[in-house]
Amino acid sequence: MKNNITLSVLLKKICCCGSKSFPTDLPKDRIRVRVGKNILCKFELEAYFLDHRLFEQLLQLSGEEFGYSYDGALRIACEIDLFQYLVELLRSRNPLAHYMELKDLVSKFNSDHRQNVVQ
Repeated sequence: MKNNITLSVLLKKICCCGSKSFPTDLPKDRIRVRVGKNILCKFELEAYFLDHRLFEQLLQLSGEEFGYSYDGALRIACEIDLFQYLVELLRSRNPLAHYMELKDLVSKFNSDHRQNVVQ
């Protein structure tokens, strides 16, 4: 299991930390975010995600931790795997996402993640 964690961290560094900045051309319906606590990963997402309650709650927590300044990309303080889980949930248009609170998302992620590690 330790090898899986080390490999996961290494893959995140390789995938997320390539260049220091985003390309300058960004479609109007997309946003840039930097996600992570220790390792920052860059994402380009659909702008309508900003209107979703789960995303708003995550941004509020991040604003409390990092402030609300904007330097080309929103900064989101959360584990990269959890953020990817949220994005997949929002992209799937699963109705469950509309009724879920952030604490419920974290619980569901931890439960699903534990099941995947055991298998």
